[in-house]
Amino acid sequence: MHRVFTTSVASVHVHYVAKADKKGRTRAEVDEILRWLTGYSQEALEAALAAGTDFQTFFAEAPAMNPARLAITGKVCGVQVEAVEDPLMREIRYVDKLVDELARGWKMEKILREPVAN
Repeated sequence: MHRVFTTSVASVHVHYVAKADKKGRTRAEVDEILRWLTGYSQEALEAALAAGTDFQTFFAEAPAMNPARLAITGKVCGVQVEAVEDPLMREIRYVDKLVDELARGWKMEKILREPVAN
């Protein structure tokens, strides 16, 4: 598990984008998910990616982790996201789950847990 802590976000981001692209989605949507989750601006996100920032630092330095992320539930790689005990791994799994939803064709409003207008 130590490998995950030193893995750069950029090295995984390319896989998120490739997964989304295969399903007709875009890098902009992947980045929107990351910005929604962490509070980074697009410029700060790009700087973190360019700097090779590892996941631990990326989440620790996030401007404003979105409290709505706690509503993310479901399985990633057969594991319930909300049951992941390690806080860092849970944050990583939140991203994995949101990118999975994007690749499945979900609307951004649903992915980003936006309230439904009446």
